[in-house]
Amino acid sequence: MDTHDVSGFVSFTLAILLLFAGKAVTHNVELLRRYSIPESVIGGFICATITAILYYGFDLQLRFELAVRDLLLLYFFAAIGLRADLLTLLKGGPALAILLGLATAYIVLQNLLGMGVASVFGLDPKAGLMLGSISLTGGAGTTLAWSDFFVAELGIGNALELGMAANTMGLIAACLIGGPIARFLLLRYRLQPSQQQQLDVGVSHAEEHPQLDYYGVLWAWMWLNLTLLLGQSLHGLLTQTGLTLPMFVSCLMAGIVLRNSLPPLRLKLLRSGVLSRKWVRASGWPNANSGLALISDICLGMFLTMALMGLKLWELQGLFGLIVLGIGLQVLMSVAFTLLVVFRLMGRDYEAAVISAGFGGISLGSTATAIVNMTAVTQQYGAAHRAFILVPLVCGFFIDLVNALIINFIVQL
Repeated sequence: MDTHDVSGFVSFTLAILLLFAGKAVTHNVELLRRYSIPESVIGGFICATITAILYYGFDLQLRFELAVRDLLLLYFFAAIGLRADLLTLLKGGPALAILLGLATAYIVLQNLLGMGVASVFGLDPKAGLMLGSISLTGGAGTTLAWSDFFVAELGIGNALELGMAANTMGLIAACLIGGPIARFLLLRYRLQPSQQQQLDVGVSHAEEHPQLDYYGVLWAWMWLNLTLLLGQSLHGLLTQTGLTLPMFVSCLMAGIVLRNSLPPLRLKLLRSGVLSRKWVRASGWPNANSGLALISDICLGMFLTMALMGLKLWELQGLFGLIVLGIGLQVLMSVAFTLLVVFRLMGRDYEAAVISAGFGGISLGSTATAIVNMTAVTQQYGAAHRAFILVPLVCGFFIDLVNALIINFIVQL
């Protein structure tokens, strides 16, 4: 087997081409648009399929340098925070508690199902945790963190392979179910889509030429960088206190702080005469929101494209039967739980439908997957501002802690 390393610059350039390819395919295939299949998913799958063909047909393994991928995710969540109105966030308090409760209950069900499937195949039931919340709700990072313990303490030698294969299949499934779930709910309950065209991420399909200007994009870029700097400082402070959270959560929090500090500051500067209304309009400051939406859309699309570029489909071999049955049942349970429980308890409205589209990312994929699914839906039907606050907070801020506590409790039984 020959191995070829693809440099970071080439990988980044290839991701741009793949995102263009995904957009072209989605534009020309009405079925993909109808069910809000993300464009980045199509582009990433194209690359993953080609690399699998090279691996099996030509004994060539491509390894992409994807370090920039993590920075793109930070930019994206910084932009989400910079567009988050604190009043909207406070109004979402009860809904946040409900969604967290639903996600917690689902983690328990997810692990019970995974342990049951492992038992059917004659494995240690605890190996089923790798088919449950470790790999699906937790993602690749949680899988890597727990695999050594499973091998050394529980004697489950293929824990890492099992977990990473389940994570791969779960990520693929999560990308594909969000849009169809939202469309089903919209049609089934005749929901009225949002009339707001100013989206949290990206631009509406109906708005082919968004209003942008030089200063609007430059303002957005500057505030994004300042948010990342503040987020890194906040992350360091939280780490010193013993609270470990993903870096993107710190950037999200930093964005919320800056977003809700800037309007009062700008008003004060205008009243004091330091800034003039004419200068504010000329500088493009009011158009910074459009710049944030555009930059965050590009970063999110590139992130997921690069994530799917790195999929190693050949790692599924040897565990195919177990993975297909386990993940297949997990997907069915996720869809049923979303339609019958999540949508109803989150309000049975358009916002609830968008949250339902993102719940597959919470239960099967990742925070980025959830946001990609919701973005694809809102670009077609309209904005859902509350959903873009609730889902990232549950995914990144709370669910990792809850998941760790539940996993630890089951392992110690």
